[in-house]
Amino acid sequence: MQSKTILILGGGIGGVVAASLLRKSLSREHRVILIEREARHVFQPSLLWLMTGNRAPENISRPVDALGKRGIEVVRGNIERIDPARRAVQVNGTEWTGDYLIVALGAELAPEAIPGLAQAGHNFYTLAGAEALRDARLKLHEGRLVVLVSGVPFKCPAAPYEAAMLLESDLRQRGLRERVSVAIYSPEPGPMTTAGPEVSAMLRQMVESKGIAYHPEHAVTKVDPQERQIYFTNNTTAKFDLLAYIPPHRAPQVVREAGLCGESGWVPVNRFKLETKFPGVYAIGDVTGIPLAIGKPLPKAGVFAHEEAEVVAHNIARAITGKGEEQTFQGHGECFVEIGDNRAGFGSGNFYAEPKPQVRLHPPSRWRHWSKIVYEKYWLFKWF
Repeated sequence: MQSKTILILGGGIGGVVAASLLRKSLSREHRVILIEREARHVFQPSLLWLMTGNRAPENISRPVDALGKRGIEVVRGNIERIDPARRAVQVNGTEWTGDYLIVALGAELAPEAIPGLAQAGHNFYTLAGAEALRDARLKLHEGRLVVLVSGVPFKCPAAPYEAAMLLESDLRQRGLRERVSVAIYSPEPGPMTTAGPEVSAMLRQMVESKGIAYHPEHAVTKVDPQERQIYFTNNTTAKFDLLAYIPPHRAPQVVREAGLCGESGWVPVNRFKLETKFPGVYAIGDVTGIPLAIGKPLPKAGVFAHEEAEVVAHNIARAITGKGEEQTFQGHGECFVEIGDNRAGFGSGNFYAEPKPQVRLHPPSRWRHWSKIVYEKYWLFKWF
């Protein structure tokens, strides 16, 4: 059997799962190469706990180089160019080519796209930003805390609502709730609308029952760090004393320059097999744009990246070995929804269902919160 090389770009959830499963499925004559810029893999769902001081960075991250113990070749460096037609990648001046290429580079966070945003607040979608917010919240003793969604789409659709509820709970536990108001501003018409009106209404009720003011259909244009004021397209403004924000998302520049993106600004793929228009090139996770029957895209979430990675890894291994049956991604997903006070809801369903996604949000409980803790520890143990 001729030796094959698989290049996986990105060491997030999708990249780690794809590389690990391919290495497990293929004999050592085949090379599995993971290319990643960062030294440590961060388990993104746990940034919300880091933000409130319930986790330390070392609790929720692992060294990417640890994957080498599993036989995965780890290349650390910045991806400077992708040539999908040749399945070639340039990393720190060196070119790597493969028989298969999996693009799992996620979404690029672009706070600079909104004037004043980065200077005014804390981006809790990064490790450094979540740490900064963790420290800044301890200095807020009165005033107004605002959670701002600065663009759509964004990964983990429940996250801004979870963040507001967790921060509200933290304020209560520290005896500050009566002196600090909490509000959410978002360009969305409602929370998690892709999951359907019932789920959206349930999540909004959870938020508002905690006295958190929710302001949908507020698209930010700029933020004034000195005046601590947010400006929106509907000619309204909002004051804040502490700002926690989700930045605009876009496909990474190197992906855009490679001609991989479609009209949506994301990488179009076969919704079942995750193939791009280039033979032997796949894309998984947040970098993709997969339209649903309702006209909205599949949400960007780690659970989808994980399941897509399983499908792609299996099908590539099958193509190389000739063993097994072809698998397809069917659009199923689930996620925990943290509401504070050691309680969490749980949403699950089929986003590929027609004529609309069939998703259910199960009510919050302590059991579901502890289940998320168990899952966090299990995931990091299993893959690292």
